[in-house]
Amino acid sequence: MQNQIIELRKVARALTQSPGVYLMKDRLGHVIYVGKAKNLRRRVSSYFQGSRRFVRAQPKVAAMVEMVREVSVHETKSETEALLLEGKLIKEYKPKYNTDFTDDKQFLLVRVDLNNDLPRFRLCRNRKEDGSLYYGPFVQPRFLRSTLSEMRKKFGILLADAKPVRLESGRVRLYDDARAEIFSNQNETTVQEYRERVDQACAFLEGKAKDWLKELREQMERRAEALDFERAAELRDLADAMAKTIRNTRRFTRDWPKPKNFEREMVERLQKSLCLDRSPEVIECFDISHVSGTFVVASMVRFVSGKSDKRTYRRFKIRSFAGNDDFRAMEEVITRRYGRLLREKTKFPDLVVVDGGLGQVSSAMNAFESIGCEPPPLIGLAKKEETIVFPDNRGELKLAERDSALRLLQQIRNEAHRFANQFNAELRSKRIRESILDDLPGLGETRRKALLKHFGSIERLRNATVESLREVEGIGPKIAGQISLFLKNSK
Repeated sequence: MQNQIIELRKVARALTQSPGVYLMKDRLGHVIYVGKAKNLRRRVSSYFQGSRRFVRAQPKVAAMVEMVREVSVHETKSETEALLLEGKLIKEYKPKYNTDFTDDKQFLLVRVDLNNDLPRFRLCRNRKEDGSLYYGPFVQPRFLRSTLSEMRKKFGILLADAKPVRLESGRVRLYDDARAEIFSNQNETTVQEYRERVDQACAFLEGKAKDWLKELREQMERRAEALDFERAAELRDLADAMAKTIRNTRRFTRDWPKPKNFEREMVERLQKSLCLDRSPEVIECFDISHVSGTFVVASMVRFVSGKSDKRTYRRFKIRSFAGNDDFRAMEEVITRRYGRLLREKTKFPDLVVVDGGLGQVSSAMNAFESIGCEPPPLIGLAKKEETIVFPDNRGELKLAERDSALRLLQQIRNEAHRFANQFNAELRSKRIRESILDDLPGLGETRRKALLKHFGSIERLRNATVESLREVEGIGPKIAGQISLFLKNSK
């Protein structure tokens, strides 16, 4: 190791004294640190002087130096150019030690402990891999604390000092009565309703973070113009870290861990939102899929107690017409599905959802009328505005974006959409595979159908021997040989 340090010291002493950027590399040639310097020789040499106090005082710096096997540099015309190049190379290489050193600056973060069913908003200085959501880093503690206080009043969220009380009814009292008077939301609430408040507060905090990020970048530019490059670099690293945090928090809704009774609470919320007489324990949802009016198919997915029941999913090929008509397609599949349940005397679901607006809802109602039965509760979910459409005289219903009832409907609709598209893709893929026989001269439609019916798929047909091909009606020895050769050469 000592020999390596001596060699690197020689390399550093031979460097130019101009401004620039230096790259530290490990034995595999990976860039582990990128830095900028007003004087490349002086700055790089400082890492390999064992008596330097800053190396001894910072274990991470010492650990990095032990890993360095090569140093390369990029000269620049000015410190400003070095600052810009340093940022660009950090983004390109994502060096391990740049990240570690930035994390060590110890600016404040906001931590939201998602693993708790009543998450609190706390201030901290270290990010951990603990499943929590982190916002920041932030450089103005006083302003950040006042923002959290404002958020508590606006959204009714819990901060670090809160001591909520669990009530026998299963609800939660968030604050004592005196404190509750100053907040905008009800003091007593359910876990699910509280988590909706947390969602809204996080969206608000993300918006604040974007404003603060803009301010940071403006401060960085002012520091650079004033030739305070050390502070400008610090602000740049901080801004990059905050921008990364904002990007990560956009996954918040998907990554939120589900509480134990999450599905039950969603179902209850849906019943309340739709004013249903009974809980929608069984929900069936339909979607139509096609490509420019071809390969028209439909899907039906079934959710029981808020969870998908994949064993009961159904797929439909549209039989009654050819072309692009979502309304007729919806009427056909609803007629087929519930006409069959009616004949089998099977119980209908508690709620039927169709993907679409008033036209699809009207088509579904026509289907129930055609089979002569009273429909179960039925709604449409229109994609453009995520509007709920009813078949009666009620107006359209638009739930809040983070409402758990809407989330359940979106989850069901998206699953129906995925299942329909999957079926459509399978049919198209099968048709593409089968169409290869169209390119074989002298093989008419009758014999093509006979071959596919006999073997079941193109893959089995590819692997068939000449003798087995001759077993198909209308396939003689000559054409059997031609088919076998053609399919083997077309792999």
